Amino acid sequence: METVPRPGKGVPLKKDKLQAKRKKPRRYWEEETAPTAAGASPGPPRKKKKNLELRRQKLKNAHNSKKSWSSKKSQKNLREQKKPGSQQSLSGAQDPFPGPAPVPVQKARKFCRIDKSKKLPHSLPKTQSKLEVAEALEEEISIKAARSELLLAEEPGFLEGDDGEDTAKIRQADIVEAVDIASAAKHFDLNLRQFGPYRLDYSRTGSAPYLTPCSSSNRHMTFAGRRGHVAALDWVTKKLMCEINVMEAVRDIRFLHSEALLAVAQNRWLHIYDNQGIELHCVRRCDRVTRLEFLPFHFLLTTASETGFLTYLDVSVGKIVAALNARAGRLNVMAQNPYNAVIHLGHSNGTVSLWSPSVQEPLAKILCHRGGVQAVAVDSTGTYMATSGLDHQLKVFDLRGTYQPLSARTLPLGAGHLAFSQRGLLAAGMGDVVNIWTGQGKATLPALERPYLTHRLAGPVHGLQFCPFEDVLGVGHSGGITSMLVPGAAEPNFDGLESNPYRSRKQRQEWEVKALLEKVPAELICLNPRALAEVDVISLEQRKKERMERLGYDPEAKAPFQPKPKRKGRSSTGSMVKRKKKVLEQEHRDKVRQSLEEQQKQQKQQKAKPTGVQPSALDRFVR
Repeated sequence: METVPRPGKGVPLKKDKLQAKRKKPRRYWEEETAPTAAGASPGPPRKKKKNLELRRQKLKNAHNSKKSWSSKKSQKNLREQKKPGSQQSLSGAQDPFPGPAPVPVQKARKFCRIDKSKKLPHSLPKTQSKLEVAEALEEEISIKAARSELLLAEEPGFLEGDDGEDTAKIRQADIVEAVDIASAAKHFDLNLRQFGPYRLDYSRTGSAPYLTPCSSSNRHMTFAGRRGHVAALDWVTKKLMCEINVMEAVRDIRFLHSEALLAVAQNRWLHIYDNQGIELHCVRRCDRVTRLEFLPFHFLLTTASETGFLTYLDVSVGKIVAALNARAGRLNVMAQNPYNAVIHLGHSNGTVSLWSPSVQEPLAKILCHRGGVQAVAVDSTGTYMATSGLDHQLKVFDLRGTYQPLSARTLPLGAGHLAFSQRGLLAAGMGDVVNIWTGQGKATLPALERPYLTHRLAGPVHGLQFCPFEDVLGVGHSGGITSMLVPGAAEPNFDGLESNPYRSRKQRQEWEVKALLEKVPAELICLNPRALAEVDVISLEQRKKERMERLGYDPEAKAPFQPKPKRKGRSSTGSMVKRKKKVLEQEHRDKVRQSLEEQQKQQKQQKAKPTGVQPSALDRFVR
């Protein structure tokens, strides 16, 4: 008896059962479906759809973060997306003020360097997106700088008198008795009557405290007497660096980019010395020099001479960049604007001219006094300019485009020398008296009604300069050198990347190499240095002109009229010329009609009456 074979024992499976046993591969984007076949296994547990969506979102966020530098979204929107919610503390309580502390808009605006009010009229989308990213980055940097301003613990101090007490009556001896020993040592007098009067100059890094081991190269002062005495010393420790006599009249002296080099304007030529008193160079192209100024970021030594020439000498390569003829006679009044490196020259006709080495003519001329100009000074922010003249007037002008006097004061004696401090204090030397006026703070207008401090010297004033980062005013006079204490004159917080009073010799060498690599070209000196960072947007006419020069013809020009030939002998040469002439005359009539319409519009605008005026009976006769 034959038995029926059991399924699974030697009997081949059918085709549908083979397909049922094979598992269909499932992709991660396919949803989980219930098994329909009876023999199909449920398979491994599937992930939920929610986890899949979270994974997709994480991949998308990671992709966006890699391309955030080229994204068109602003940094502000990205910060809002990354902004965390309410965070919990260790105790479990929620923080009621999550995130960083808010920053006032005025403080952040002080550190902002991009003007967002100016928008490009015609800009490509790629350029616009780059500008938006740059503006967002600048906004974030300004907010961080304003928030870190709290770390600047140093504050400027001022003299505060009692009720009804005038601070101008406080003497230097009283200030020396009230301050500490280190500050009191900064007030001294050098009696040098044999070779006076004296002019002086401080190094750009100012000075550093006594206890810093690297401060020996950062607090230098140099001075020169009219009778040839030249010296340089550490004015804090009174250690003499060099002392020579050039046996010739000396009119001015200046430090160059470091305290190791001195520029001395002698009677005939300009000489360069080192800090040991050794003569390095004699610049004979700069002769009869009366005043010296050094532009540190451009490495330019500026000289004003008796012959009326303003000369720019590049000390990094030893070449004359420009020699400009001011055409105003002898030049003996000169000052520089630290904000834009523009040179201000005072003339005998009462005007002050502003000069740049890239322009042969003055950038601007300001009529300041009725008589000759005796002294000029510009504050560190480039906002105000103080001038004094033979008319005994002391005026403060606004340099922000208006060039108008903001305040004026009549002095009993004309101020022969002026100087601004880092905090905006104005010092004036009148005979043997030095008066100092102060304002409400940095970059504020000094109040000329009442002086802040007054000091009488042993002789007539011949030079004034404030020491950087120190409340000290150096005065050169016919009796020698006097160092005055002026509370609140210097900036208490310095930028170590620009001028570091605590730098060592190695740091000074590194700074010198870096400054030479980052030297600003002389051609970039202009009245508005912010214009150099703006985008150059050429006009439509300029773009059209450049295109014509590149192609050699005007692609948008109208093609000349060419009449179509007619049949049956009507296309003779005479008829073709007549038709061309007719078209040209019509175009000419259209141009004349358009110009007449424009002239009529201009005449109507000129004859337009002001609003609010009642009509007169005689207006009917007006044509």
